[in-house]
Amino acid sequence: MTIILSDQDKSTLRIAAYGAVSLMAAAGAAGKPHKVATNGSIALGSATGLIGHVLADYPKGKDLAGKSVAEIADHVLPALTAAMNLLKQQDPAEAENFRRTVLVAVEAAQMHQGRPSPTTEMVRKITGALDAARVAAADSGAVPEAAAGQDRPELQKAIEEMVESGFVGVSLRVHDERGEWAGSAGAAELGGAAKPPINGHVRIGSNTKTFTATLVLQLVAEGKVGLDVPAADYLPDFGLDRRITVRMLLQHTSGVFNFSGEVYADGTVVPGIPIPYGTTGKEWVDNRFKAYRPQELVELALSKPVRFEPGTGWSYSNTNYVLARLLIEKVTGRTYAEEMQRLILGPLGLSGTVVPDASPEIPEPHAHAYYRYEDAGEQKTIDITRQNPSWISTGGDMISTTQDLHTFISALLGGKLLPATLLAEMCTPHPTGIPNMDYGLGVFVVTTDDGGTVISHNGAAVGHAALMYSTPDGSKSLTAALNCVDDADLSIAAAFQKAQQRLLKEVFCGGQADPAQPTG
Repeated sequence: MTIILSDQDKSTLRIAAYGAVSLMAAAGAAGKPHKVATNGSIALGSATGLIGHVLADYPKGKDLAGKSVAEIADHVLPALTAAMNLLKQQDPAEAENFRRTVLVAVEAAQMHQGRPSPTTEMVRKITGALDAARVAAADSGAVPEAAAGQDRPELQKAIEEMVESGFVGVSLRVHDERGEWAGSAGAAELGGAAKPPINGHVRIGSNTKTFTATLVLQLVAEGKVGLDVPAADYLPDFGLDRRITVRMLLQHTSGVFNFSGEVYADGTVVPGIPIPYGTTGKEWVDNRFKAYRPQELVELALSKPVRFEPGTGWSYSNTNYVLARLLIEKVTGRTYAEEMQRLILGPLGLSGTVVPDASPEIPEPHAHAYYRYEDAGEQKTIDITRQNPSWISTGGDMISTTQDLHTFISALLGGKLLPATLLAEMCTPHPTGIPNMDYGLGVFVVTTDDGGTVISHNGAAVGHAALMYSTPDGSKSLTAALNCVDDADLSIAAAFQKAQQRLLKEVFCGGQADPAQPTG
């Protein structure tokens, strides 16, 4: 089997392997840390196959030296799980090779300690991290190991019915009191026989907003941003109404025009940039590799009339989240992608999640996205898997996997990314006018049929879509990736809404989908 690893994947493997040795060395610092590190590194150097090739390229001097045991553990333990996951997605044999290599290195590092030491606890944590990865090979269509022995025909039937309703393919992952289940149905490509990869990459659309809101709130926690401070204080160059606060951006209560277009209650449509839907579908197709800069999108939006006075209404606007991106970059002096890596992707080991900016590429493996349109009276269906996502920017440009989405939403709601007070702010519902669905800060707060609450933020990204739902404590989650043939009339929308309802009722025992959740 041919394995393709990106530079980021290789970095994850090296951080995981050499980081485990560094962790052992730091834990054994009262003894002979240099000897510990040397023994472990020699063992890693004996790795064979792909793993040996990747580890042989490890750049010297980047062994996490000088950091505390806790700091190294926070960096390394998620990377160990991520490394196992990405290898098991492509070749379980290489995953087992990696696991054995790391354990041999850890055992070698432990040699000659001669007495009880903190390294014993490190061995337990490292072994636990390696064994925590329970994802099957993404391109095999097999059920993950964590689902072994589970009989969940209702979930498989649900995704098969979704395919029958019009989707090309569906991949579903559920974590609940019965453990983990993952499966797929349909096809990765039109006319193909292969199922969608169970943990393939997908454009996650507006799920990006939850990542972005979390980043802003993390900066609030660091004291760099104030939730109720005028956004203009951080972004003085745009002439923003000073009544618009950071909170209003994240809550969609700023009233700022949506650069992808507005539809008013009386049916009036005010267009923004060309988008795949409505009358501009063909124009979008012809220019789907055009690059937009965030400033350009914001300036277009601010040239249009506001929807309402700041704080007096609720309206879903992608512009709010592009402003949030620019705020992050202004406050930190780093790019949005760098901050995402520093605060979320790195700490959680989300090796399958990508901030693409203006790149049209999507990592393998992935299911394909399609678009149907009329050209000179002829119906055409084209593959649009490659597209420049800068037209939507942080309104919905990110790429991820069902495993990474589960890890993210579970960690977020489990209190691992935000202080309790800010997490409570994030999940405090603000009325939207949509039945049973309010909005917090970057998340929808959905009321289920039985009166329960589910935290969510789904997204559609032209031929791709992603679902992300969780209980408020992060203990039960549903994540899914969908690929379809999209069109200017959003013909798949009804099937999409019905699919959400079906899955929520299966997993959350009476959960109701958000029938009017915005896309994009």
